[in-house]
Amino acid sequence: MAMEKSSSKYRTQFWYVAMVSFLLWLVLLYLFSSSATTVHTHERLFRQENVINLPINVPKHVQESDQAVLSVDVPQHDQEPDQPVVSDVDNNTLPVNTRGNDTSREVQISEDAKVVTDLVEELEKEKIENEKKRADSGLSGRTTWSRRGHREPRKARLEPEKKRVRHNDDDNERNVVNSDENHQSYEKELNFLEPKDDVGSKKDRVGKEMANGLSDNDIESDNNSETVSEPKNQRHFTPNKTVSKAKNRVTSRRNRPKVMVRPRATRRNDPCRGKYVYMHDVPSLFNEELLKNCWTLSRWTDMCELTSNFGLGPRLPNMEGVSGWFATNQFTLEVIFHNRMKQYKCLTKDSSLASAVYVPYYPGLDLMRFLWGPFPFMRDAAALDLMKWLRERPEWKRMDGRDHFMVAGRTTWDFMRTPENESDWGNRLMILPEIRNMTMLLIESSPWNYHGFAVPYPTYFHPSTNAEILQWQNRMRRIKRRYLFSFVGAPRPNLGDSIRTEIMDQCKASRRKCKLLECVSGSQKCYKPDQIMKFFLSSTFCLQPPGDSYTRRSTFDSILAGCIPVFFHPGSAYAQYVWHLPKDIGKYSVFIPEKNVKEGKASIEKVLSRIPRGKVVAMREEVVKLIPRLMYFNPSGKRGDAGRFEDAFDVAVDGVLQRVEGLRKRIEKGNEEIFEFPEQFSWKYNVFGNVEKHEWDSYFDRH
Repeated sequence: MAMEKSSSKYRTQFWYVAMVSFLLWLVLLYLFSSSATTVHTHERLFRQENVINLPINVPKHVQESDQAVLSVDVPQHDQEPDQPVVSDVDNNTLPVNTRGNDTSREVQISEDAKVVTDLVEELEKEKIENEKKRADSGLSGRTTWSRRGHREPRKARLEPEKKRVRHNDDDNERNVVNSDENHQSYEKELNFLEPKDDVGSKKDRVGKEMANGLSDNDIESDNNSETVSEPKNQRHFTPNKTVSKAKNRVTSRRNRPKVMVRPRATRRNDPCRGKYVYMHDVPSLFNEELLKNCWTLSRWTDMCELTSNFGLGPRLPNMEGVSGWFATNQFTLEVIFHNRMKQYKCLTKDSSLASAVYVPYYPGLDLMRFLWGPFPFMRDAAALDLMKWLRERPEWKRMDGRDHFMVAGRTTWDFMRTPENESDWGNRLMILPEIRNMTMLLIESSPWNYHGFAVPYPTYFHPSTNAEILQWQNRMRRIKRRYLFSFVGAPRPNLGDSIRTEIMDQCKASRRKCKLLECVSGSQKCYKPDQIMKFFLSSTFCLQPPGDSYTRRSTFDSILAGCIPVFFHPGSAYAQYVWHLPKDIGKYSVFIPEKNVKEGKASIEKVLSRIPRGKVVAMREEVVKLIPRLMYFNPSGKRGDAGRFEDAFDVAVDGVLQRVEGLRKRIEKGNEEIFEFPEQFSWKYNVFGNVEKHEWDSYFDRH
């Protein structure tokens, strides 16, 4: 009897559990379905609106041809049956709706057709003139293969035509290949140099290819497109070839904003003249609500604790007798920057005065919620909503967002997932067209990117007064350093090009001169700020090899400790923090080529031991002077003599203001192109001011 009662009890419990599980499954299914529908809806709305809508006068005959073009069937790419057809395009412009009578799309295609037609007609006229010259000199305008009707390989057929349209004896090739920065490949190629019978056929061909889903930014993309879907290691890619003049001329039509409004002038003695910044009042779901729901930000880390104290994290005991120390997480820069902006001396509520516009969105924290989740499309939802919100603001329309800037507390590679690889790492923030108009501040930027600029990682030191800075600097000058060099980090056995194993082996071989803190699994020393700082405080030089990506937070922790950094790749600092670090790299650091270490040709101990003592003292002094520029003041601090030091925030805002002013001047002067250098050479232009050949080219040659 007892057994029957027990069995009945268990059966009842089983059915309860089964029923609850079924109901829970239904709820999860409903939430998943509704979120997916919402994201796809926002994405369709987002794709239908182009960030740059240039005012143009569309000729009547072009309108008619465009109407015919729009009626062409477009192949679908992973679309639902009743959804608008979109095509995957490059990271300058996302696709727009190609069905129905979409006026904006018609106008855009008309403008593109007009630009392409102008180029084709110009090339055709030049071709006729060249043929006349050859006829006068007794040369035939046709080659043997063309008279025979023989079709040579495409490269061979293009060669004679390239020579005819060469300007000023320019020897650069002018192939215009439809390839976008998202590494989407198309079978068709739009080549203005391929010979055709007449201009009309070229117009028809261009129209048909546009109808098949090619955007105008496909024309301006490079022959070898930049890879934007990045895993953690971002160090080997092949650079794009030089952008041809024909593509640049098409690009210029798209780069110019439809309006260009300068900030309202103020009195000449205004200390904030040209420095005013307007901060958008974005909906709280993009920042404040993320902090209120901080427990959802990470599965393994208590982000509620780490985002406390204005993003500085829990307060730490005084170090070396100096206060202002916090257990700051390296990914909380967005919160710190936002709170510093609230105290910016030239912050204005009048957007007409602003030289730059700040968007207080927390993209890194937003992404962190779904980075390891099962639904990759949810990583893009908030970013797409924000871009739609921004496009509707009057401040955006002044320069199409080129005076806007945003801060992301993660590396560039976390925001460059390609649309066709939805399951890859990160989201698509950095390839959205609005973002590509803005200035993005990240803890690590891409060397091959126009709009991303690196700013220092947050360190543990956030002084509230200038007195604390002076006290710490003086302490770093006087402290005795027992070891010649040190390394704090973990090996990277899965990365074939990593030199960390070689560095650790050399450090172990130099026991008396090198101090090693190996971050092995289970060790907690590498996560304790006081332990890390003790290593750096006891060393003259601190080794900073690349890790999963080019840069390391350890670089800024070591400089904070007055330790001279040793770099092995120019992408670890020199090509990154161009606003914060001196151009003369030898003044504050040592560079040892990683290839020499990998091949055993360089002894780190010997290289560092040969540096004269006087030079070491001068380098340490330069490092100590850099400390204020590479850390972030406590947002709650009240500095009486605030003008004495500039922190990393001040330097970054000044860099943004200068960049926006430079873009504004180029637009006002009517320059054909806003950027006078190919995007893949951004690192070189930012560091040296030119794109000439340099010894570091091999480091950024993406194979």
